[in-house]
Amino acid sequence: MAAEPSTQAAPTADAAPAVAQDATKKDAPLDENGQPLSKGEIKRREKEAAKAAKAAERAAKEQAAKEKKAAEEANDSAADNYGKLPLHQSQERSGRSRLSFQSLMAPDAASQYPESQPVVVRARVHNARAQGAKMAFITLRQQTLTLQGVVTISKEGDEHAVSKQMVKFATGIPAESIVLVEGIIKPAEVKSCTVQTCEIQIRKIHTIVEVTQRLPFGVDEASRTEADYAKEDTQFARVNLDTRLDNRVMDLRTPVNQAIFRVQSAVCQLFREQLNSLGFIEIHSPKLQGAATESGSSVFEVSYFKGKAFLAQSPQLAKQMCIAGDMERVYEIGPVFRAEDSNTHRHLCEFTGLDLEMAIEEHYHEVLDVLDSLFLAIFKGLKQKYSSEIDVIATQFPCDEFTWLDETLKLPFADGIKMLKEAGAKNLDGSELSESDDLSTENERWLGRLVKEKYGTDYYILDKFPLAIRPFYTMPDATNPTLSNSYDFFMRGEEILSGAQRIHDPEFLIQRMKECGIEPASMQGYIDAFNLGAPPHAGGGIGLERVVMLFLKLGNIRRASLFPRDPKRLNP
Repeated sequence: MAAEPSTQAAPTADAAPAVAQDATKKDAPLDENGQPLSKGEIKRREKEAAKAAKAAERAAKEQAAKEKKAAEEANDSAADNYGKLPLHQSQERSGRSRLSFQSLMAPDAASQYPESQPVVVRARVHNARAQGAKMAFITLRQQTLTLQGVVTISKEGDEHAVSKQMVKFATGIPAESIVLVEGIIKPAEVKSCTVQTCEIQIRKIHTIVEVTQRLPFGVDEASRTEADYAKEDTQFARVNLDTRLDNRVMDLRTPVNQAIFRVQSAVCQLFREQLNSLGFIEIHSPKLQGAATESGSSVFEVSYFKGKAFLAQSPQLAKQMCIAGDMERVYEIGPVFRAEDSNTHRHLCEFTGLDLEMAIEEHYHEVLDVLDSLFLAIFKGLKQKYSSEIDVIATQFPCDEFTWLDETLKLPFADGIKMLKEAGAKNLDGSELSESDDLSTENERWLGRLVKEKYGTDYYILDKFPLAIRPFYTMPDATNPTLSNSYDFFMRGEEILSGAQRIHDPEFLIQRMKECGIEPASMQGYIDAFNLGAPPHAGGGIGLERVVMLFLKLGNIRRASLFPRDPKRLNP
């Protein structure tokens, strides 16, 4: 019997994809609600999963690296030879002397330090650079001198262990940090440092103080010369004077500034030595005074309890009172204050005065001769004892060597005016110069150039100034009352000392005050200094910073002042 035909229709070709699609949906991942995820969502989740896997792999590698580093540090044979010293170091004294780079300047210095006697050095890190992974060069600096240090990984079994970690530590020390180094001195040819015949092989290096902020500029940047900036292909940024003064601590570290302030110190030492040898004694006068000693327009007024006081414009009154007190010859080195709104290359509101006063036996030229001998002693002393500092300064401020004569030129003021007139000089207002006119700054410089051309000297004296242009206390000339027993000393055409014989008679002093429009009662304390009798005397005041600036030709007095004070600067 034949089978009955099936009543269910056979599936058509079009039905196959539907079945496959249903199967795909059935196998697809489900979301939180049990619904199949879309292809886009599936891809997004797959990417997130891959990303998480990579992060886990990276974390595992970092952890492995940390563990490896920790293991290496645990096994670092040089671990005690480098690192940061504790803050409180003043706990014991080792008795070991510290090496000064100055002792390494001799050509055979290395032979004085055998390998069996390692040295200890405290210095700043001038710069550091790696030479591959096994060696580093550290330039160490002590004030004006630099020494090359070398850190090299030691061989296995070396008793003086230097590890890879130690080399890495050394190269990472911030510039200008202070370090304590132990090592051996070895002969070497090093042209990049001031110590050029040897170097230090570093065995230990610890930081005493680490620099923690970005440097405003580097010592090398602040040491560049004008020639460096003049090069056509230069890419150097100039460190201007204001930036230097705003960051004076950093600026003082340059070799040139180290040398400048050694020269400044030397001027004071030579000043003292010469005057001490001539029977002078040093005094210390007050800088708070009850009245202005010179011009009321240039004095700083300060509150003083319930009243007011003034900062001393000079120690002149105190010096003269000491002469009246029979001290005969006195000098002082101290601050001088001038409230003058002068923003020039040679004026400061506070400077260091080198002042002296002495009794006269017969003629005020006795004082002139003492002052002249003083300057000659300073000039000769600087040239003989500080030539290396002068040479360092000349690398950044090149100039002609300062010159003077064996017998100093003493030029009458009238002869100086004559030289200027013959050269065509005039007053600032264009009028003709006369023997009663004061010299402008430009005419002072002009006269300096004329004197240098004619007499071959940067240093000379102008004597016999017109009385009308000098202070009221200046003694008139005995034979010509329009002139005075006063004088100025000049270096490179700029005044560095002003002085005179003083009026020592109180009645004549009062007369001169009235002639100059000064009320004697306003300076009664000054007059009283002479009422008990004072011998004839004279003196002068020297500006320390101006002497240093002109001897070295620094171009601006602020470069010769440690922390300058002018109308626009009261910090740092």
